[in-house]
Order: sequence, then structure tokens, then C-alpha cells
Amino acid sequence: MSDKENHARPQREAKKRAAAAITEQSNIGTAKKKKRITLGNLTNLPPDKPVSGSELGDNITPKKRKRVPLGELTNFPLEKPVPGSETENNRVRKKPATEPDYNSDPQFCAPYVSDIYEYLRKMEVDPSRRPLADYIQKVQSDVNAKMRGILVDWLVEVAEEYNLVSDTLYFCVSYIDRFLSLNALSREKLQLLGVSSMLLASKYEEIKPPEVEDFCFITDNAYSKEQVVEMEADILKTLKFELGGPTVKTFLRRFSKVGQDSDHTSNLQFEFLCYYLAELSLLDYNCVKFLPSLVAASVVFLARFMLSPMTHPWNSALHHLTRYEPSDLKECILNIHDLYLSRRGGSLKAVREKYKQHKFKCVATTPSPPEIPLYF
Repeated sequence: MSDKENHARPQREAKKRAAAAITEQSNIGTAKKKKRITLGNLTNLPPDKPVSGSELGDNITPKKRKRVPLGELTNFPLEKPVPGSETENNRVRKKPATEPDYNSDPQFCAPYVSDIYEYLRKMEVDPSRRPLADYIQKVQSDVNAKMRGILVDWLVEVAEEYNLVSDTLYFCVSYIDRFLSLNALSREKLQLLGVSSMLLASKYEEIKPPEVEDFCFITDNAYSKEQVVEMEADILKTLKFELGGPTVKTFLRRFSKVGQDSDHTSNLQFEFLCYYLAELSLLDYNCVKFLPSLVAASVVFLARFMLSPMTHPWNSALHHLTRYEPSDLKECILNIHDLYLSRRGGSLKAVREKYKQHKFKCVATTPSPPEIPLYF
């Protein structure tokens, strides 16, 4: 045997051993291949049984979501809803400490802002984008204002659980009111309307909306995927695919910037207080009749009054921007003030608990005088 063959034999044997080892490891990997466990299956485990990493498979971190109960709309009073998850603190969009000036940031479109808001003011009065002010009295026979408030309060928790932006919540409530203005609905399907509206609003507004299965899961699988999708289609047909339009948040972004002239509080505290009061208005059926711009102006008025009760909350700049006199806002301001003091909707806790968190500067605990002077 030549020296060349003697030298090649160890190399061939090494290659055979390596190939055999690879085949053996492949067979082992096939035999031990993990099956991915869905989140729904995890809920069947006993509550005190920890879920080990090996049960979930390698490099898989389970994303835990909790079912947020709505309660029985057919039986009153309802049980207290489960508060939003505390872990949501780490998933909130970070806001800058100081807001940019309109003229220095081209994204605010300062040269066109007047035309933009003129267009929005015309759009908000379009009848096709507005719910009926008295749809519960005229259209609904099995749904009342209290049920609507409970549903919206629950949807605030759902939006927190899935970390949805506030615009999604406003659109969702708008779709619910517009749908109920044209269709009589049984109370058993009210929660289905809520999750389908939020699914639709998420698709319109979110970068990565939750899946249909997520909204089925959040209702404890009270509705199937087919039912949610079917209701989604009914909503689209009823709204004639008109999903956009200005909301309270749309106008509040502009109005709150002009209202931030207090030396006693931070801009963020004022901004969060405005957002808190605006979300409280979503709970009250009596606020459905008000235009979004009027609600936004009322929120700014009330927030300024709460933070500086001895100073008149309105000024010429706000009047010029909003086009409202304080007398135009009186009824809406009093409604929202009653909501803030729990004179109305005191049993609805989701919005109140949400804005008691430190990430929102605990604005839900801001003191307020019990009455607003009539001369304001």
C-alpha cells in the first residue's frame, strides 16, 4: 500500500464517524421535537402549576394575557371588572419631556394647520360620520345607557391589555355608537359588537393589530372566530366603510398645546389630565350628542379650572382656536365634571384606575372644587 493511501485512510474513517454522528443527532432531534403549546392550552393547567421552559420548547417565552371579564349585561348589578395589568407600565409609548414647537417641527405642518382643521370641522358635522344623539330611545329596545357605559369601560381595559393606542379606543366607541344608531341589537350581542369594533379600529389605526383569536380569548371564548368576523362585516356594511374622521383626541392634540400656559403644573400633567377627562366622556351616553371639537374644548376648560381654580380657564387664544364661548361648553363641562367627581358613572372604574398610575402622573387623583363658578 502506498504512502498516499495510508495517509488518506484516516481521513475517510474520520468522515464516516462524523457522518454517523450527524445522523444519530438528527434522529434524536426528530424524536424529541417539541410541540408548540398555544396560549389557550396553557389556561387548562392548574393555576398553581408553574409552566417550565421545557414544556414550551426552547427559546419560546409565553406571552401571558388575561381574560378581562365584561360581566353579565343581562343581570345587574355587575361584578367589579378586573383592573388592568400592572405589567403594562413597561409597554407604554414613551413621550418626550417637552413637546416640540409647531413652527420648529415641520411634521406639525404649521403652514397648513388652519386648512387642516377647517376641513376637520366640516367633517365632524357630516351626518354619515355622526351617531344619533338619542339612538337608545329611538332605535334600541334591549340595550340601555348603563349597558353601553359598562361595555366602554371594559373596552378601556382591553385596550390597556393589548397596549393599543388611544385613537383606537376612540374609533372603537365611535363605531359602536354609529352601529347602534342604525341597528337594534340584543344585549347578548353587545360584547360581540364591542370586540368586533375594536378589531376593526385596530386594523385601521394600529401598526400591528391583535389577531381575531386574541379578541375571542379576551371574552373567554364566549364568541367564535366566525361570529367576530361576521359582526365585523356587518359593522363595515352599516358604516359603508367610512372608518375615518376626527375624534375628540384629534382636536385635543391641538387644543391642549394652546392650553398649556400654567406655571404651576408641568405640560405632561396638563396633557394627561386632558386625556383622562376625554376618556371619561366616552363612558357617558349623554356626551354622544356633542361634537368632538366641543368635547375637546370642554376638556381643556375643565382641566385648566382644576389646576388653577382661581383663574378664569378661558382666554382669547382658546376662543380663537376652538371657536367656542364658555357658554357653548357649559352643559358638556358639567357632565364631565360630574363624571370626574363620580356623581355619574361612579361604578365604572377602568379609566379611573388607568390614570391613577405613575406613568400618567396620577392625574386621576388631582383635586377639584365641587362646583364651577357660574361667572366662569
